[in-house]
Amino acid sequence: MSAPTPPPGIAMTQLLGGFQVSQALYVAAKLDVCTMLDDGPRTVADLAERSGTPADPLGRLIRTLTMVGVFRSEGDLVATTPLGALLSRNHPGSLAGMAELWMETHYAPFEGLLETVRTGVPGATRHFGKPFFEWLAEDPARAELMTRAMANMTGAREGMFDGYELPPGRVVADIGGADGSVLAQLLADRPERKGVILDLPAVEPAATSNLAEQGLSDRITFTAGDFFESVPAADIYALGFVLHDWDDDSCLRILESIRKAANPGARVLVLEGVIPPDDTPHMMKMIDLTMLGMLPGRERTEPEFRTLLERAGLTLDRVVPTPTPFSIVEASVNGS
Repeated sequence: MSAPTPPPGIAMTQLLGGFQVSQALYVAAKLDVCTMLDDGPRTVADLAERSGTPADPLGRLIRTLTMVGVFRSEGDLVATTPLGALLSRNHPGSLAGMAELWMETHYAPFEGLLETVRTGVPGATRHFGKPFFEWLAEDPARAELMTRAMANMTGAREGMFDGYELPPGRVVADIGGADGSVLAQLLADRPERKGVILDLPAVEPAATSNLAEQGLSDRITFTAGDFFESVPAADIYALGFVLHDWDDDSCLRILESIRKAANPGARVLVLEGVIPPDDTPHMMKMIDLTMLGMLPGRERTEPEFRTLLERAGLTLDRVVPTPTPFSIVEASVNGS
């Protein structure tokens, strides 16, 4: 039986307290509490000793997160639920890196959301005194955290390409491909295809390591560069979760780089969420709030994608839904 719906006052109080829950989840991830429970339940005292924390505050934090389904009690023992297991660093769909990224880089800028709504200036720009990506690039540790967190999204993309047939073409270029997780997933079962990742130089070590671990170094290479300036020649271009980071003018510059490098008829795959037109709950509506607070970008509807692509000299061919919150927006490069 489903739990009864709480009265509106209680429901609103729970929503207003969401900032506390997100910080509690961050603490659990940062202390590796969920990782410690991979091998089975432990007492709070044991978890406290292993994490170097006093048992009382840790126990209170765990008790709160039990209420939201992250932990469960077994007498004096604590165990993770399938939900809580996602904060273990060993879980194949781990979101521990995402918890760290959001709380260490996103949380404070969101204090300025009111001014963002009033002015349109991202809270991150106001908080850091410069655009978010520029601030990230100043510190290799920040850039590494971002790369690790984006790799965490692999679980949310699981099954995205199941049953999907790539358009014809031998070479696939992943523009802004980070550590290569998306391209590796796309090409893993397609040995006849070659791939190239384009991203900033700071990302190369993570990409090289990831491709080597997956045995794809012979088919996928890394090229350091700036997608605003130029991109490699390819038959198919993948933009995995890139355009949503940027405003329309910046997206046009990225797409223009592709159009200059590509032959007419080359295909572009925009791998992103597509916001539904009605009130249907959708993860991208929440992520769009993240974009509002942190970046000049946005999540887009299908008509917005169509207009953007047409302005860049591309034709939207179709939108392919997937079992995930993301879609594959297929487009073709028009002739000059």
